[in-house]
Amino acid sequence: MRRISLTSSPVRLLLLLLLLLIALEIMVGGHSLCFNFTIKLLSRPGQPWCEAQVFLNKNLFLQYNSDNNMVKPLGLLGKKVNATSTWGELTQTLGEVGRDLRMLLLDIKPQIKTSGPSTLQVEMFCQREAERCTGASWQFAINGEKSLLFDAMNMTWTVINHEASKIKETWKKDRGLEKYFRKLSKGDCDHWLREFLGHWEAMPEPTGRRST
Repeated sequence: MRRISLTSSPVRLLLLLLLLLIALEIMVGGHSLCFNFTIKLLSRPGQPWCEAQVFLNKNLFLQYNSDNNMVKPLGLLGKKVNATSTWGELTQTLGEVGRDLRMLLLDIKPQIKTSGPSTLQVEMFCQREAERCTGASWQFAINGEKSLLFDAMNMTWTVINHEASKIKETWKKDRGLEKYFRKLSKGDCDHWLREFLGHWEAMPEPTGRRST
């Protein structure tokens, strides 16, 4: 059987075209929901140990902090979501996820090389295209350094910072933790994205509003 070389010009051109089509589909037809958490082990009195920002299609519309355990709506979309039954569920979930992430930070603290207070920045992301979930992931940054990426679609880990290799091995062995991450990003996040898109699409489109 004749082998087709991936370096041959026609095949390479087809691969490039395929990648371009995929990129265009994501930019044009995709919608995303992103949760950015900042977790601190230690915080000063009156300052939250957990803060979260929520973005729909890269537009910030919700903020949360552990100090008052409340979600603050921002802009027209935030006000619309505030009036839905999803609001209470979202507030409860953000609080629970914040506490769970703080416990993870506490568990890995002995492996973190730092002389100051440890922090964990976490991005939970999900994406929908053509009425289905096409992306779900978690990105972890330790003390501001991007360290690990978990792809919840295929349950795989990627080490970004080699100093987090041991942490990756620890979390990878915890199947319950992986299922928890998958449920939140591929399940809950995708569910909320469907709910919020209805309000997003019903809004008048102001100048500069981005759809991706």
